[in-house]
Amino acid sequence: MSQPICVVLADDHAVVRKGIREFLEEGGDIAVVAEAGDGEQAMALVAAHQPDVAVLDIQMPGLSGIEVTRRIKAQFPDVRVLVLTAYDDDPYIFALLQAGASGYILKTADSSELVRAVRAVHRGESALDPAVAQKVVQQLTSGRPLGTGTTVEALTDREVEVLRLAAKGLTNKAIGQRLAISDRTVQGHLANIYGKLNVNSRTEAVTEALKQGWITIE
Repeated sequence: MSQPICVVLADDHAVVRKGIREFLEEGGDIAVVAEAGDGEQAMALVAAHQPDVAVLDIQMPGLSGIEVTRRIKAQFPDVRVLVLTAYDDDPYIFALLQAGASGYILKTADSSELVRAVRAVHRGESALDPAVAQKVVQQLTSGRPLGTGTTVEALTDREVEVLRLAAKGLTNKAIGQRLAISDRTVQGHLANIYGKLNVNSRTEAVTEALKQGWITIE
């Protein structure tokens, strides 16, 4: 028998991961070798196992699915990324496809669709939920480049809090004390914010967040 397709599964809900694992392993040709509950852990497990496929949710603590996808494709280009999420908003779809995801499946899909998607991306094919595929076709037939007209990936509530305090001139240490988190966690949030906004500094991040209407200068 050929080797099973090795999968690293990342979702911040343990119950969801359990269900997905059971669906995937039912057929016998897919093995979930590790599970992650956040983005940082997902990256560490992908680095450790270098699976055939990483199945990721979008909204996870630490690093978002979009940032994890970018990093996986930069560091481990042979690992295929399949996004399994409840979100079918255009900005998420196009950001993930641009980041290098091979597939985008909604959590409302049948378990058989999920299994087929994992097999498809493992073969080097694309796997798009029908609703997602329709949006991609509409975008392509519009003549606009992929992602044109979509908004920047939304920040989490905590990232907005961090950026709001950074806009007031607080240091990482002061932000950490205000939010009861470590300096390193603040640094991680800022790095994630920079990645999402495609900027390289606090000033640029604050400027972009002001344009998006996420924060206001008091």
